[in-house]
Amino acid sequence: VQLQASGGGLVQPGGSLRLSCAGSGFTLDHRAIGWFRQVPGKEREWVSCISDDSTYYADSVKGRFTISGDRAKNTVYLQMNSLQPEDTAVYFCAADRRYGSSCSAGPEFGSRGQGTQVTVSS
Repeated sequence: VQLQASGGGLVQPGGSLRLSCAGSGFTLDHRAIGWFRQVPGKEREWVSCISDDSTYYADSVKGRFTISGDRAKNTVYLQMNSLQPEDTAVYFCAADRRYGSSCSAGPEFGSRGQGTQVTVSS
């Protein structure tokens, strides 16, 4: 069971990136999949969650980020627009491996993938 995040990079303020979270060994469908970010020295911050067709966002990214899933590719995406320097962090995805888990029902993100660095700077 693995999750692999990719798509990070360096972008100027106001720019966009799309992160991917690819699952292997289990299907991401019908499970809660979350995106988190972390800056060294700071606590991990929850960013977004998707379970089936329901999506949730932290206030700090609402209106700028969009989470979506592609069942055929077993991948969850995080489209990030209007990026700001404060969005700089390592982003990683995590899954609640319980079948039928929901973002709204206290997901337990026990499976976490390697992160991808997002740097927003001019």
